Amino acid sequence: MMNIGDTVPDLLGLDAEGREVRLSNFPGKKIILYFYPKDNTSGCTAEACSMRDNMSALTAEGYQVIGVSVDSAESHRKFAAKHQLDFPLVADTEHSLVEQMGVWGEKSMYGRKYMGTFRTTFIIGTDGKIERVFLPKEIKTKTHAEQILK
Repeated sequence: MMNIGDTVPDLLGLDAEGREVRLSNFPGKKIILYFYPKDNTSGCTAEACSMRDNMSALTAEGYQVIGVSVDSAESHRKFAAKHQLDFPLVADTEHSLVEQMGVWGEKSMYGRKYMGTFRTTFIIGTDGKIERVFLPKEIKTKTHAEQILK
């Protein structure tokens, strides 16, 4: 997993509309790059809505929110429309960013093992370096934006 002080790649991937999402698209902004397992699941929806509901406070603190999952662009479009999400969602269908950031691996649920995305948030400074990492066990999906603002 990438750690504090590591430099994040400029190109993050393509959003739900097929546009490139780059760190350099947001000059002077600190980036909240959050990885989540799946669109329209309870925890992921709560986390996305926490970001949406706190957008004015996050923006006031100089943040730009970018969500990432391995879901398709079409899935992201529906998810964003259903929940009025006003930030980019990267469709990492090839798993390139999740693997590069170190948040893809073996998970288990009800004794079944499978590969998936670990819910993780990276706070990236204006210099493109990681300033803080929220690991899966730290993240409270319903209040994640407030966790970041503290």
